Amino acid sequence: PRLACFVEAGFGKELLWTLKVHYLDLLFLTLHTSPIAMKFVALAFGLFATANAFMPAVRTQRASLRRHGMGACSSLQMALKEGDKVPSCSWPIRKYMGSTYTTPDGKVNPYIWDTLNTDDVFKGRRVVVFSLPGAFTPTCSSAHLPKYEELYDEIGDLGVDGIYCMSVNDAFVMNAWKKDQKVNKINFVPDGSGTFTEAMGMLVDKDNLGFGKRSWRYSMVVKDGVIEKMFVEPGFQDNAPDDPYEVSDAETMTEYLRANS
Repeated sequence: PRLACFVEAGFGKELLWTLKVHYLDLLFLTLHTSPIAMKFVALAFGLFATANAFMPAVRTQRASLRRHGMGACSSLQMALKEGDKVPSCSWPIRKYMGSTYTTPDGKVNPYIWDTLNTDDVFKGRRVVVFSLPGAFTPTCSSAHLPKYEELYDEIGDLGVDGIYCMSVNDAFVMNAWKKDQKVNKINFVPDGSGTFTEAMGMLVDKDNLGFGKRSWRYSMVVKDGVIEKMFVEPGFQDNAPDDPYEVSDAETMTEYLRANS
C-alpha cells in the first residue's frame, strides 16, 4: 500500500522518468570511457528493470484500493490476526432503563442514549465476539445467534467472561432483533457505522444483496484486548455469492475453549 501511495501521488512516475533520462545520458557518456563505466551502466539498467518489474504489482494494489472505495493514500486497514490488539472505538447504544423510566422532559421512554466503548467490552476480560452480516437475516437468526445463546453458560464455564454479538446495524435494529429472538444472555454491539468492523479488516461490500457495507462472518476470543483466536469464514470477498457458515459457529468455539480453557 505504501508503494501504491508513492506511485499514485506521482512521485514514482517522476522518479522512473528521471532514472530513464539519466541512464541514457550515462550510456552516451560511456561510449568514450572505460569498461568499468560500462559495468556501472549495466548495473544501473538492471536496477531500472527491477523497478519496472514492480509496476504491475503497484497497479494491481492501486486497483484494489479503488475497488474498496478508497484513494490509494487512504488508510487501508488490513485484516487483523491472532496476537493483534483489537481496535479502540465506541458505539452509541440504546440502554434499557425500565418500562416506567421517565426522561427529564417528562416522557415515559424505557431507553436512553448511552455509549459503549471497547474498554467496557475487552479490558481485563476474556470474551467471545461473533460478528455477522445482519440482524433478521436467515442464517444469523436461525443458527448463528441462537446457538451462542444456547451454549452461553457452557462457554462461560470455560473461562469466558461474556459473549458479544456484533453487526453493522444501528442500535434500534439490534435491540429489536434481540427482543424478537428472545435473547437474554448475549450482549449486542451495534457497530452501525462499521467503525470497529472496518478497523478489524472485516468490512465488505454486499451491494449484490442491497445491504451496502456489512461485516464478514467471523468469531474470535479476545483476552484483555488482544486477539487470542480467530475463526474467519472462507471466501472473504466483496459481493460474495454465498454466505459461508462453517467455522464461526458456537460449536467450533466451544471445542476450541475446551482445549484452551
